[in-house]
Amino acid sequence: MEGPVTLALKVSPGARKTAWCGEMADGTRKVRIAAPPERGRANAELLRFLAAEYGVPVHRVSLVSGSSSTRKTVRIVR
Repeated sequence: MEGPVTLALKVSPGARKTAWCGEMADGTRKVRIAAPPERGRANAELLRFLAAEYGVPVHRVSLVSGSSSTRKTVRIVR
């Protein structure tokens, strides 16, 4: 699939390892992040994880909303 992808995410920082951990009833995907929610570390780890998962460079993954929330919207440009 080509073109941008927008993801609704529920993020849980401070996990042992970064990984997908399910989906909520509304379609929001859940992900655990192995970084603390301090000084943007969890957000940076989330963007690196998504870039690796979707096979794109990190600069093609951007946080659209939710920088200080556990609910985030992320855009991936392929």
